Amino acid sequence: MIELLKPPFCQTDVVCSTGNYLEFLEKKRHSIGDFGFKPNYIPEIAFDFQKAIIEKSIMKGRIAVFADTGLGKTLIQLSIAKNIIQHTNKKVLILTPLAVAFQFVLEAEKLGIDDIEYSKNGVHTKKIVVCNYERLQYFNEKDFIGVILDESSILKNFDGAIKNKITSFIKKVPYRFCSTATPSPNDYIELGTSSEALGYLGYTDMLTRFFKNNKGSIEVRNAGSEYYIKPHAEKDFWQWVSQWAISIRKPSDLGFSDEKYKLPKLIENQHQVRNESPLAINGQTSLFNFPAVNFFEIKAETRSTLKQRCEKAVELANAHETSVYWVNLNDEAKLINQLDNCVEVKGNMDIDKKEEILLAFSKGEIKKLITKTSITAFGLNWQHCNHTTYFPTYSYEQYYQAIRRFWRFGQKNDVYVDLVLSDGQTRIMESLQIKKEKANDMFTKLSENVNSIYEIQKKEFTKEILLPNFI
Repeated sequence: MIELLKPPFCQTDVVCSTGNYLEFLEKKRHSIGDFGFKPNYIPEIAFDFQKAIIEKSIMKGRIAVFADTGLGKTLIQLSIAKNIIQHTNKKVLILTPLAVAFQFVLEAEKLGIDDIEYSKNGVHTKKIVVCNYERLQYFNEKDFIGVILDESSILKNFDGAIKNKITSFIKKVPYRFCSTATPSPNDYIELGTSSEALGYLGYTDMLTRFFKNNKGSIEVRNAGSEYYIKPHAEKDFWQWVSQWAISIRKPSDLGFSDEKYKLPKLIENQHQVRNESPLAINGQTSLFNFPAVNFFEIKAETRSTLKQRCEKAVELANAHETSVYWVNLNDEAKLINQLDNCVEVKGNMDIDKKEEILLAFSKGEIKKLITKTSITAFGLNWQHCNHTTYFPTYSYEQYYQAIRRFWRFGQKNDVYVDLVLSDGQTRIMESLQIKKEKANDMFTKLSENVNSIYEIQKKEFTKEILLPNFI
């Protein structure tokens, strides 16, 4: 029996045996390997690549599915849930972004799955329960054997309390799945949070093994990142990610045909409006409008061109029967509402009201919608609309998610994106292009390594421990 000394911060005396302490350490270990079982259900309507993803996910038991928009993530997640309930006879919780839950219920009908319900208050009687992330506080993790996070990349948009609640919730269930179209498009280290939530290598351990702090680095490719991948560890890093993730932007990434999955054209047009009040640089007024650089210049440029940008956006949207205005400021939304007959989704609205508006737009009952990427850019299927106006920011993920509401597999028309900016916001577009290239590079490397094998080597210490003479 070994008596452990009580640290000053402990509330109670702690006495444990060597066995109990080893058990404690074992619980702190990061797991590797498979946690699933042999699939018992594969829907007949699933495409070949979807069947492959379902089979691998069920065998793995804990996995991230990084599948691009329109590739059938809803079908895949429902199939995973049905496999689990048929194997365990216990419940599975699917967490979704706002107004996406009803899409799961509709998709379940196509699959013939009726043991499913959308719960808004924590009350549930079915085996598959769908709810919004914002309503997770009504649920208890002990009621579920599995949790599926739909559009898990949205976690970055929540405050710390909600994010911690979600992470804590999923880490307490045996079967865990993350699913998103954009896993960290320009910040690789966010992959560590997915790994840790799934029960694999922890975030901090991942940084230690594969990354270096960017302090002092002068390489352009590492600009804007707090950490960057060690050059000699880059291949190992992507091979490691592939052991707990599936990455697919098109079926051929997994060796299947792309014949039925061809996207329509994406037509992106930039429209610059002139800032009639050029920024003052170093206290000196300029005759010409130079690109805004720092935070204060960007903010001033955005405010001083608000009227011109909104008027241009409305002019462009008026050429289309159905359109979505993506705004960043409440004042932008207010002015557009005055200029056009729109319905706005506001951040301070009741959740039920937001869902009501978004559902009405999805059904075509609302023709013009004003919203923000932080509210509605994730998970929604808007193939009935093929035009949007967008006020660009430095976030590539928000832009990517916004346009993929329309430009996705199943869209029958070419998609038009009108980006409206001022002549002083040109650096934003340059930044978005760089981030786009980094995102494409990440997906390419994930896809290249998806079938590779990587094992974290364990070191066994066999030498006898030499104790000091005074012991």
